[in-house]
Amino acid sequence: MDWLSQIGQWFVSAWNWIADSVYKSIVADNRYVFYLTGLGNTLLISLMAVVIGITLGVLIAVVVNAAKANPRLNWAKKICSLYVTVIRGTPVVLQLMIIYYIIFRSVQIPQIVVGGLAFGLNSAAYISEIIRSGIESIDRGQMEAARSLGLSRGKAMRLIILPQAVKNILPALGNEFVTLVKETSVAGYIGLRDLTKASDIVASRTYDYFVPLILAACVYLVIVLGLTKLVRMFERRLAQSDYR
Repeated sequence: MDWLSQIGQWFVSAWNWIADSVYKSIVADNRYVFYLTGLGNTLLISLMAVVIGITLGVLIAVVVNAAKANPRLNWAKKICSLYVTVIRGTPVVLQLMIIYYIIFRSVQIPQIVVGGLAFGLNSAAYISEIIRSGIESIDRGQMEAARSLGLSRGKAMRLIILPQAVKNILPALGNEFVTLVKETSVAGYIGLRDLTKASDIVASRTYDYFVPLILAACVYLVIVLGLTKLVRMFERRLAQSDYR
């Protein structure tokens, strides 16, 4: 039974190593504070980016759609198309660094605000395309019927077209929000202490990358799973409204 004792010793040594690594990476010197601060910054950046992305994305999609009926808005459509092309064609980390090191180089602005703005502007390009496709999926007769009832184009878009479009694009929007949360992991390039940067700081002090990186990965996974469940809950609520 020597092999059983060897396996037992291996499990004991592995357990001791994991326990020691967890203690050094989380408990010692109150290093859990790094993770909590990083998590808070990650959630705050994501929230700011979502607000900016949705607001600007809806505006771009509405402008592009309105330009089809009003040729005088073609100049605005071209600007929006150029914006979407440039943002979608360049890496988000480069956009983050350009905004921080070039655009706001001489301005004293909190790094977390720069991060939220950069990720929000990036997400807006993708959200605008998602919303545009959702608007185009709605039958044109809906707009014509709304206009025949006396509604302005803007009011018809806000009250009739967009609510229906949201039902069609909610899964795609959910995927974009999930991607956005994960993309914030590059915020450390401008010195912002997000969750990924926090785990890297702890690892550099303990010389042990196993627990910090695994812990950060698990936290991201929990956030993504929670966000996915929330989106699915909204999908079910909207689906139930179709039968009322």
